[in-house]
Amino acid sequence: MSPHIALFGCGYWGKNIARNLHELGALKMVCDPSGAGQSKAREMAPEVDVVPDFNEAFLNEDIKGVAIATPAETHFELASCALKSGKDVFVEKPLALNAGEGQRLSQLAREQDRILMVGHLLEYHPAVEHLNRMTEKKELGELRYIYSHRLNFGKVRTEENALWSFAPHDVAVILRLTGEMPQEVHCTGGSYLTPGLADVTMSMLKFKSGVRAHVFVSWLNPFKEQKLVVTGSERMAVFNDVVEDKLILHEQRVEFQGVQPLLRDQGTEVVELPDAEPLRKECEHFIHCIEHRQQPLTDAESGVRVLKVLDACQKSMDLNGKNIIL
Repeated sequence: MSPHIALFGCGYWGKNIARNLHELGALKMVCDPSGAGQSKAREMAPEVDVVPDFNEAFLNEDIKGVAIATPAETHFELASCALKSGKDVFVEKPLALNAGEGQRLSQLAREQDRILMVGHLLEYHPAVEHLNRMTEKKELGELRYIYSHRLNFGKVRTEENALWSFAPHDVAVILRLTGEMPQEVHCTGGSYLTPGLADVTMSMLKFKSGVRAHVFVSWLNPFKEQKLVVTGSERMAVFNDVVEDKLILHEQRVEFQGVQPLLRDQGTEVVELPDAEPLRKECEHFIHCIEHRQQPLTDAESGVRVLKVLDACQKSMDLNGKNIIL
C-alpha cells in the first residue's frame, strides 16, 4: 500500500497534485481553508477526508507525508510544522522565500530524520532527464552557453514576482546541467502591473567553468514559450515544451582552419522520449522516497541552491542590475 499523504491546497496547481496522488492510491486527506478548494477536492476524490484545518494532518498519525501546494509565502511555516510533527514533506517550488529559510528547513529535516523534497518539476521531465544524461557523458561536448525562456500571458501573481514564480524551474535545471553554482549573477526587471513587483526579468549567470546562462521570464508576453537551449562544443540541444517534438539535437559546431572559423551543420535529430507526465513521475518519486527512506533527486539542498541564486538575482535587481558575487 502507498503511504498516506495529505495535500495542502487544492487550487490552481494543487488540483493536479491531488489527481496524481489519488490515482496512485496515496491521497488520504486534503486540507484547504477555501470553499472552492474543498469543493474541487471532494469532486476529484470523494472518498478522501477534506478538511479546512492543516492541524488535522499534523495530528493524524496515519498521515506519513504532506504535499504543500499553498501560496509561496506559506511554505516555510507549513513545512516547518509538518517536519516537527514527524511527516515527510514535499513542497512546491520555491522551497521558501529566501535561502536562509530554506537552510533552516533543510537543517530541520536532518534533525527530524525526515524526507524534504522540492517540486522542481522540470527535473522529472523526460527531455531534461535525457539532457542530464547527455551532459554527464559529454555528448554535447564541453558546455558553453545555456539560455531559457519561460514566457506567457499570465498567470499574473500579486504576492511574488515573475522571477520567483517562473524562474526556479529553469535555475534548477541549469544548476543540474552545469553541476556547479554560478560565481556571479546579474538581473534586471520591470514592474508594470503591481508597483514593486517585477512582471518581466532577465537573469544572467556566470560560472567558474566559463559557462554562461541567462533566464528570461515574463507573464506579459503575447504568446507562450517554454524553451531551453543548451550549446556545447560539438552539438546543441533545444528543449521546447510547447511543441510535439520536445527535444531536438542540432549537429552544429564551429571548427577552425588556421584562424578562419568554419561552420559545420550536419542537420538535426529528433529525440524520441517516453510519454510520461513529469508530475506523475515527481509524485511517484516522493512516494518511493517515503517508502525506501531515500533522499530525493530534488532534495532540500538542491532547493537551497536555487534559493541562493534567486536571492542574488533579486538583490541585483533591487540594486538596478548590479553584479552580485556569490
